[in-house]
Amino acid sequence: MPLDLPDDELDARLDTARRLARAAGTTTLQWFGAGKIEVERKADDSPVTVADRQAEELLREQIAREYPDDAILGEEFGEASGRSPYRWIVDPIDGTKSFICGVPLYATLVGIERGGVAVAGVIHLPALDETAYAARGRGAWHEVAGRPLRPARVASLESLADGLFVTSQVDTFFQRGAGAVYQELERRAAITRTWGDAYGYLLVATGRAAVMVDAAMSPWDAAAVVPIVEEAGGRFTDWSGAATFDGGNGIGSNGRVHDEVLSVIASKMG
Repeated sequence: MPLDLPDDELDARLDTARRLARAAGTTTLQWFGAGKIEVERKADDSPVTVADRQAEELLREQIAREYPDDAILGEEFGEASGRSPYRWIVDPIDGTKSFICGVPLYATLVGIERGGVAVAGVIHLPALDETAYAARGRGAWHEVAGRPLRPARVASLESLADGLFVTSQVDTFFQRGAGAVYQELERRAAITRTWGDAYGYLLVATGRAAVMVDAAMSPWDAAAVVPIVEEAGGRFTDWSGAATFDGGNGIGSNGRVHDEVLSVIASKMG
């Protein structure tokens, strides 16, 4: 979607998002793999830890200090209103279940929305020291510790039969009456793995997976992901094909296989 985005405003916010994602990720590493961590259950029965809360507090405090007029939405502490056109949408630990189990495939997500459109985002995997980031019109970028910064680009394959399909958790499809969708995508794909959450979308944006599909997705899961996938040459929609980060589910693909995935969903959910 074309937007009139002031270069200095967006570039400055992206730089801040990168810095804060790394700082919040460092906060989570204090607890990662350090032994048993106390886990609480939220109203939706999803897990939360002190690491989630402290990392989000850091993000919110720094954003409010540097951009006091911007709104903030976070998974753990809800929404703070603002007066500018910008809203920060953050998830301190995307993949809390992985984090709790000591699996390094969790991420800190920092997204920036303007006018209802996700315009910039950062996916930072603290335990792997791997990051993807993008802003509208600036391309997508991939950095791994010890390696040169390089552009992030999706794979050029044309069919699910040639690529990797990833998701977060299989039973989420069945809980939403979409078990047949998962089974058909698995049947069609060359390889299926549950390397999910934000890591799955990073795999798509860097050409390693053809598509990542989530049967359930919140705005803080998607806002950072959308500009990265799209600026890497891919496509992000909800299951109806709408280009939104707030559809309740999500598909991030290399673009070429996207219509195939949508056709599977339409045929199995109809």
